[in-house]
Amino acid sequence: MAIFVHAVLPGVTTDQYDTLNAKLQETPDIFDGCISHACAATDDGLEVFDAWESEQQMNAFAERMMPIAAGLGWPEPGGAPRVLRVHNYWVPGATG
Repeated sequence: MAIFVHAVLPGVTTDQYDTLNAKLQETPDIFDGCISHACAATDDGLEVFDAWESEQQMNAFAERMMPIAAGLGWPEPGGAPRVLRVHNYWVPGATG
């Protein structure tokens, strides 16, 4: 079952995000199961919004991503991301 994930990352900058994202792009298959991803800057840091095919795939990503983020000096997360079951997902104009 698809899930929607909302993570609040206080104190994380867009430069830190870009550095981590570049590292993750070098990691084979780390995004397996990710349907979509968006990152928004706020006055306090960043907020990330993801859709994943399953919670297990999101957890597998997090297990691989967190040590990389820590190695880059990211702060410890303030709490677990909010995870919601997706009732419906579609992309305007897409077929299938």
